[in-house]
Amino acid sequence: MWCCCAVLQLLCSIPETAAFRWISISCLFPASWHFSISPVGCPRILNTTLRQIVVIGILAAAVSLLYYSLVVLRNKYGRAYRDKKFHRYLARVTDTEATDISNPNLNYGIVVDCGSSGSRIFVYCWPRHNGNPHDLLDIKQMRDKDRKPVVMKIKPGISEFANSPEKVSDYISPLLSFAAEHVPWAKHKETPLYILCTAGMRILPESQQKAILEDLLTDIPVRFDFLFSDSHAEVISGKQEGVYAWIGINFVLGRFEHIDDEDDAVVEVHIPGSENKEAIIRKRTVGILDMGGVSTQIAYEVPKTVSFASSQQEEVAKNLLAEFNLGCDAHQTEHVYRVYVATFLGFGGNAARQRYEDSIFTNTVFRNKLLGKQTSMTSESPYLDPCLPLDAEDKIQQNGQTLYLRGTGNFNLCREIIQPFMNKTNETQTSLNGVYQPAVHFQNSEFYGFSEFYYCTEDVLRMGGDYSAARFIKAAKDYCATKWSVLRERFDRGLYASHADLHRLKYQCFKSAWMYEVFHSGFSFPVNYSNLKTALQVYDKEVQWTLGAILYRTRFLPLRDIQQETFRGNHSHWRSFSFVYNHYLFFACFLIVLLSILLYVLRLRRIHWRMLRNGSSASLWIEEGLPPQKIPGAL
Repeated sequence: MWCCCAVLQLLCSIPETAAFRWISISCLFPASWHFSISPVGCPRILNTTLRQIVVIGILAAAVSLLYYSLVVLRNKYGRAYRDKKFHRYLARVTDTEATDISNPNLNYGIVVDCGSSGSRIFVYCWPRHNGNPHDLLDIKQMRDKDRKPVVMKIKPGISEFANSPEKVSDYISPLLSFAAEHVPWAKHKETPLYILCTAGMRILPESQQKAILEDLLTDIPVRFDFLFSDSHAEVISGKQEGVYAWIGINFVLGRFEHIDDEDDAVVEVHIPGSENKEAIIRKRTVGILDMGGVSTQIAYEVPKTVSFASSQQEEVAKNLLAEFNLGCDAHQTEHVYRVYVATFLGFGGNAARQRYEDSIFTNTVFRNKLLGKQTSMTSESPYLDPCLPLDAEDKIQQNGQTLYLRGTGNFNLCREIIQPFMNKTNETQTSLNGVYQPAVHFQNSEFYGFSEFYYCTEDVLRMGGDYSAARFIKAAKDYCATKWSVLRERFDRGLYASHADLHRLKYQCFKSAWMYEVFHSGFSFPVNYSNLKTALQVYDKEVQWTLGAILYRTRFLPLRDIQQETFRGNHSHWRSFSFVYNHYLFFACFLIVLLSILLYVLRLRRIHWRMLRNGSSASLWIEEGLPPQKIPGAL
């Protein structure tokens, strides 16, 4: 049996009167050897001091060799690791090449987004899983031979067939035929198809929802060979849609890749369901803010265990917190996330302006009745609106009456007037409409703002990207206080974004104030918060919630690849790290042995010189056969 350690003993003593010179070496490895040699040819010049220098030189050379080996191995494998990571990110940024449909190892997935105004189909693809259960599928949007994303949209929305559900399959067939033309025929039977319905379907009665889904589940398997089961067609909630959007953004940003990188921000996470265990450290995910025309949505990870002010608040929170595992192994907690998602109807930019105008109209009409006047009902005496640019004109028409408006461009007054529309309460941990909101760790967080958050900062003010409240307020104040005629002139000269229109110019002042108040007053972000990025795209790509949906719903597919491959075949990159580890261990042992030799030799030299100083005239060398315990000055 191999021994766990080796002891090498070296004895080389060369006094001037010595008649013999012996070196005794004993090594313990699988077997035991013992031998003695008489190095008669050992030159006298190798005195004690020079021998120590030689030993130290050998030791220094060994240490240098060890250091060089470690550096080379680290650079070799570390660079490969960093290059792999860099190319993975680069692939997401510049992935504009046509999908290689001839690749047999490529898998496909289809998601149909059935919205209120129309339905869109997205085709995704991904290579075989690498076998590491800690990694997610590398899903990308499929591109055709012209390098364009495989996407198709049809109108109207699926909810329009509420009274004729038998026509839904015919309505959606063009989308599925489009996908069938792009996905290789041999892959159809293993390509999952998901039909997910959103806002338009949510407002329908449950019976009509069920009838539409039943028609899809009955007819589609007959017409197409895609992998389509009963759970693949459903009406998803706003909470689910928000979670999918959050997953999609963080996946594209690489925040689910749990690798060590000094440049990445990290966060301490208490895994849901394991409160008694130690927290883990992993990459910080980003939160998302999305303000559309009708609603506003916020979603972000809650890394710490949350507490509630009351049992009622706890009950509400259950509907706003989503806990899920993105990993393929339900027993692994590496990809377990707790995400807060809240959607606020009526808090979108257009809906907020409508609520604001309704309030103005109602209050003005009521005041006129009380005073018996017709204030603001003619263009000669308009209502002075601080939320319109200076001298801009507008009107509100309701119930056959017209209310005339003229802007005063007072940004601060506009903010003050719209603050009551936030519907804030005095309860702790609440946001818009008094809805529960868990605390955000502002010092260690990052958010992306989409839709109106981007339009408000970029289309007219031209300051999209990194958000600064101070710069935004100054730009918004200047814009609101600028005369409408000057703004029109700038618009005609093309100084604003290409897709900015007169509607954007007229309501930019109001929407800037609304966005600011929602962010800082509604969601309680401090005015010095500097980690908000307003964006339209991520890495020059529009990220849809459908990406998060396909990632979440196919999370168990890697198990198939892991089970089919052997450990050796699937973990070649692990073996390379094992190789590095074994070499580290070998060189560490080698260094320990050299240090032991040096210390032992130095100890012998010290004993030898002590004996000489004591004036001992006894022979330092003994004849063969003399027992060791009789050696003068034995250790």
